[in-house]
Amino acid sequence: MIRFIRWLFFICGLLIFSYGITVALKMQYLGVHPWDVLNVALYEKLGLSIGSWAIIISVLLIIVSLVLDKRYIKLGTFFNAILVGVFVDFFLWLDFLPTATHTWVDFLIIIIGIIMMGFGGGLYNAAEVGAGPRDGFMLSISDKLNAPVGRIRIIVESFVLLIGLFLGGPVFVFTFIFTFIQSPVFAFTFSKFKRAIFIIEKQYQQRQLSKSRA
Repeated sequence: MIRFIRWLFFICGLLIFSYGITVALKMQYLGVHPWDVLNVALYEKLGLSIGSWAIIISVLLIIVSLVLDKRYIKLGTFFNAILVGVFVDFFLWLDFLPTATHTWVDFLIIIIGIIMMGFGGGLYNAAEVGAGPRDGFMLSISDKLNAPVGRIRIIVESFVLLIGLFLGGPVFVFTFIFTFIQSPVFAFTFSKFKRAIFIIEKQYQQRQLSKSRA
């Protein structure tokens, strides 16, 4: 039961997170997250799909993380690597999302997408079934170099952004303010959902204990 709840939170979080990515991608002329800049650039240069490149990059990051430090790689990490790419491609294939109008409405839509990414990210991370491939990669490097993870994140994402920019990815104003919108939403939802899971598990354990005593 407890494990089911965690995995339910995890899958729902991935769905919302992926949907947020797809919403932002539809407004990509305003700029997208550095990792998505790279995914879009590779898609436009080499083909496949945006989701496929997200999966390929995630798998490569997992391999590096396994070499550096296996602690952060769990079953959920592998599901994350595959499902986010699959969900993004699925939502893009459905083609029911709003398209860019090049008006102020686009700014509102991309902000909603970023908020959804923060919300979904907080939800699936609260399940604690495995760090995301990118998070696990940066945490592994942070531990190896004994450097703050925040600094490692800035360095890694700046490097990824430069590669994506060099390849012609969609870089604009929202690329640079993504984190300032997404991170607070992530932090808030992560703490709230983590507490919710704790309360649910505690109530479940108390009910099980009451049944055993009856």
